Amino acid sequence: MLKLENISFRIDDRDILKDIDLTIDDRFVAITGPNGSGKSTLLKIIMGLLQPTSGRIWLDGEDITELSVSERANHGISFAFQQPVRFKGLRVRDLLELAGGEGKNGRERFAHACKVLSEVGLCAKDYIDRELDDTLSGGEMKRIEIAMAAARGTKMTLFDEPEAGIDLWSFQSLIHVFEKLYQETSGTIMIISHQERILNIADKIIYLKDGTVLEYDEGRRVMEHLVVDTCPGACGATMGREENCATERM
Repeated sequence: MLKLENISFRIDDRDILKDIDLTIDDRFVAITGPNGSGKSTLLKIIMGLLQPTSGRIWLDGEDITELSVSERANHGISFAFQQPVRFKGLRVRDLLELAGGEGKNGRERFAHACKVLSEVGLCAKDYIDRELDDTLSGGEMKRIEIAMAAARGTKMTLFDEPEAGIDLWSFQSLIHVFEKLYQETSGTIMIISHQERILNIADKIIYLKDGTVLEYDEGRRVMEHLVVDTCPGACGATMGREENCATERM
């Protein structure tokens, strides 16, 4: 269980988050809201990439507020960036075997790496020995990072807009990946998204605006309060009550 107590974040005399109080113990929690509402900041604070100006963070009863990123990773928190990091000289198989190799021999690690690649719509034969460099497109890197998070299977996995930069066909596969993660994981998935299909499978939805939580309730109840519309290009994005097109970066 994750508990956030009075979490605030202030930078350059601007309040990004204001006294966030949340207790998260559901398996799939989506975070949505308009541009600049503090969604990415909230996830980065949970991961330890940013330190809150005030407040405390508890994971399974332990205060992790002062822990580093690596210490939080060892406690079972994973983070998938909106813009995946590239590692020149590191192969796809190296990353995936490192993520999901605990307790497995070499052949089992390789088989598992191939399996998670196929689950995100990438042919293992074509990608397993590719380097994580500029020869991979942004969409390919995004799917590989999602595969890494799926392979690791931690107690809490954080995704920052995984649909960003993904084409429509890949988005359909992405939905299946999250549905499968939901079915198979015993941990918690927290995901920033504006996509109706992702929000619809969430147990709970956090609706942020201006750095505060306007709603935190069962997914279906929050969805009833959101106006669902389709943006140009049939992206199927979600719009808030008075917000602009939700494909705008939030």
